[in-house]
Amino acid sequence: MAIWSRFTRLIRSIFGGAISALEDPKLILEQNIRELNDQVPKMNENIATVKANVMMLQKEVKKYEQELADVTSKIKAGIQAGRDDIAERYAMRLESVRENVASTKEQLKYASAAYDKALQVKKAFMREKERKIAEAKDALRAHERAKWQAKVADTLESFEVTGIDQTHDEMLNRIQEQTAKNEARMEMALDSVDTETMQIEEDAQQIRASELVKQFKLEMGMGDTSGAQEEPQLDVSDQEAETGGKTIGRERSQN
Repeated sequence: MAIWSRFTRLIRSIFGGAISALEDPKLILEQNIRELNDQVPKMNENIATVKANVMMLQKEVKKYEQELADVTSKIKAGIQAGRDDIAERYAMRLESVRENVASTKEQLKYASAAYDKALQVKKAFMREKERKIAEAKDALRAHERAKWQAKVADTLESFEVTGIDQTHDEMLNRIQEQTAKNEARMEMALDSVDTETMQIEEDAQQIRASELVKQFKLEMGMGDTSGAQEEPQLDVSDQEAETGGKTIGRERSQN
C-alpha cells in the first residue's frame, strides 16, 4: 500500500509539473473572462423559465378564481330557483375548484419565492463576475507591463553581455582625447602668432585711413578751419616782453 501511494505521488508530481509548465496564466485568465460572460445568457434563460412558471401559475389562479365565482353564483341561483339538486351538483364542483385555487396559490407562492431568489443570485453573480473580470484585467495589464520590463532588462543585460558598454566607453574616451588634442593645437597655434604686432599694424592702418580722409576733406573745402583762425598762445615770458615793449613805446610818444 505504501509503495502504491508513493507511485501515485510520483505520477502526480510528474504530470502535475508538466501541466503547470504548459499552463499559460494569461490565456487561462482570458478564458475565465469568456466563461464568466458566457454564463450570463444561461442564467438569464433559467431566470426566464422561472418567471414563465410564475406567470403561468398566476394565470391559473386567476382562472380558478373566475371559475370559483361562476360556480358560487350558479349555486346561489339554483337555491333561489328552488333547485337544490342543481345547487348540490355545483356545490361538489365548488369544493374541487377551491382545492385547485388553494393548491395553485401555494405553487405560485413558491414559484415567486424561487424567482426572487434567482434574481438575487443573478445580482450576486453579476457583482462577483465584475469583480473577477476587473481582477483578471488588472492581472493581464500587470502581465503586459512585466513582459515589457523583462524586455528592458534583457536589453540592459545585453549591453554588458555583448560588450556594448565597454566599446561605448572606449569610443567616448577616444573622442574626448581627440577633442582635447585639437583644442591644445589650436591654443598653441594662437600662442605662436604675434598678436601685438598685428594689433599695431591694424591701428596704424586706421590712423593712415583717418589722415587720408582728413586730406580729402581739406582738398574738398570741408576741412575744419577753426584751428587755423585761433592765435597761438604765447608763453608767459613772451607776454611780459610784449607788454614791456608796448609800455616803452607809449612813454616815448608822450615825451
